[in-house]
Amino acid sequence: MDRIACMQSFVRAIEMNSFSAVAREQQTTQPTISKQIAALEKHLGVQLIIRSTTSLSLTDEGKKYYHYCQQILETVAEAEASLTGKEKATGILHLGCSVLFGQMQIVPRLQAFMRRYPDIKIDLMMTDNFVNIVEEGLDLIIRIGNHSDNSLISHRIGTTRRVAVATTKYFEQLGEPKTPEDLVHHNCIVYTRLSTGNEWHFQGNGDMIKVCVGGSFQTNSSVAIRAAVLSGLGIAIAPVWMFGDEIYQGDLKVVLQDYQPIPLPIYAVYRRSRFYPAKISCFIKFLAEEFQLDPWVSDYGAIAN
Repeated sequence: MDRIACMQSFVRAIEMNSFSAVAREQQTTQPTISKQIAALEKHLGVQLIIRSTTSLSLTDEGKKYYHYCQQILETVAEAEASLTGKEKATGILHLGCSVLFGQMQIVPRLQAFMRRYPDIKIDLMMTDNFVNIVEEGLDLIIRIGNHSDNSLISHRIGTTRRVAVATTKYFEQLGEPKTPEDLVHHNCIVYTRLSTGNEWHFQGNGDMIKVCVGGSFQTNSSVAIRAAVLSGLGIAIAPVWMFGDEIYQGDLKVVLQDYQPIPLPIYAVYRRSRFYPAKISCFIKFLAEEFQLDPWVSDYGAIAN
């Protein structure tokens, strides 16, 4: 029995709540993972996992052993890395991000990253749903906005500046809002995953201005927000990177520039550990450097006019 391999399968099974998911991750079969954990239980003489049709749960002995396995596996990784003094940037980086941000800000940069680190492969999961980094087996998540999960580490890599934007044709037909309060007379496209819902927040003259908006269309999809704005349906509060090219080309117009929507931080989020694989640190450093050169996501960038 390869005890380290069995420990790895045991820890990942609990993190992912699935033998099958671990099998896919390790490119093996579900029965193989099940046999590894059964071998551990036989070796230890205790039951570690209680299996049901929908979930896995730890016994009291399993909880204690799981804690020690995490420490052991981290120590093994540190020991292997210490042999060369510097861990080689290699392996599969399991990365998560939102759909449109991935399409527009992550994927276009991957070729440059892979040229720099040819031994790293990317497994990218894009979704606008909230993602549990442990359950999904991810190494790193790129998140927009603040969060309060103390079990994770957040490294700020940029800023999402937002604008009030619509097509020039829309404003020609319905006029431009001069103050945030004017938005109540417009068709506002609401992103339902925004933490403030249909209450849009602006900064102006040192004050916080909150306006409840409404309209004929709302959605939980950033892709749909972009499509709705470009079709002329109404006004949206959206990241400037979502429409940068169209703004500069004059197809879209930014309004209420004296009342800026509150910008949101961009974080690289990963699990707390005493050891971080080089593939994680290399990608964070690369993305932070890339973002600081891009005014649409840089901490120092300017709002498009």
